[in-house]
Amino acid sequence: MRGIETAEIRAMGPAMKGFLGLYDSRHRFTSDDIRHMHRVWLGEIYEWAGEYRNVNMSKGNMMFAVAMHIPSLMGTFEREVLGKHTPCNIIDKNRIVEALAKVHVEFILLHPFREGNGRIGRMIVALMAAQGGFPIPNFRMLEGDGRNAYFAAVRNGLDRNYKPMEELFRKVLKI
Repeated sequence: MRGIETAEIRAMGPAMKGFLGLYDSRHRFTSDDIRHMHRVWLGEIYEWAGEYRNVNMSKGNMMFAVAMHIPSLMGTFEREVLGKHTPCNIIDKNRIVEALAKVHVEFILLHPFREGNGRIGRMIVALMAAQGGFPIPNFRMLEGDGRNAYFAAVRNGLDRNYKPMEELFRKVLKI
């Protein structure tokens, strides 16, 4: 494992612990919260932590949001996705899973940062799950062989089909 990856992993635990104390069950997440989370987590590693990327990015044959549109798209994401699905203190478990899947997929498709988008996306899901009374999810099943199903679920989000991600999150949350 590269030194930078080790530093990122080590910084994650303390950052997440702090976020659990900061964002309670009544908190409505914003794009500024996400930038803050990225800065807190990676600020000792990257000088640009918490800043939206200014380069276009892709993974495989999937292009993420065009860099110059990210500030505007994050504003839309805040209003139309975070604003509708947080706080995530819903009683119905199915609605919680739907909210987690939509927020996660839409965030990943934006891919607003140069590094750490998947992990920040999982942190957001973990914080939302905590708002809904769930323990912090263990995302290990999305690694290794589970990565293909995860990436397929993200790609389905391009068509606003969140069902595959919902199924993955049901397994992660064990419901």
